[in-house]
Amino acid sequence: MELIQGGSTRQESVYNGLQALPDSAKEVLIHDGARCLATPDSFNCCAQVIQHCPGLIAAVPVKDTIKVVDENGIIQSTPDRRQLWAAQTPQGFDVKLLKQCHTEGVRQGWKVTDDAALFEKCGWEVRVVEGEETNLKLTTPQDSAMR
Repeated sequence: MELIQGGSTRQESVYNGLQALPDSAKEVLIHDGARCLATPDSFNCCAQVIQHCPGLIAAVPVKDTIKVVDENGIIQSTPDRRQLWAAQTPQGFDVKLLKQCHTEGVRQGWKVTDDAALFEKCGWEVRVVEGEETNLKLTTPQDSAMR
């Protein structure tokens, strides 16, 4: 096993990991440790689908009403939640395309919170694969206390 030094952001860590992949790698699944409850079924589903598209994310439909709010706390709009999905990991990509997207992101100075955003910015299609409600993200101490 080879350990790869992460970066100060998820974006930098994934970039570092991509550089360590063998040239023969065609697809890659990216998963963050904050989603420690992801099941093998989720990985298996994503591994199957990524063979037929350039990029994908696991995601779940948003149940809450979401508000877009300005810097003063004033609601600006309420998007139709039927079009909203909460992104999860794993996320899967064609390795060659993802490397190109990360290189472009560095060149352009883009700061994104997931690899799908880099793919989107570069004009590549990203498919949604239905994720799991139990694939919770544990980011803060409050998250684990509430879960």
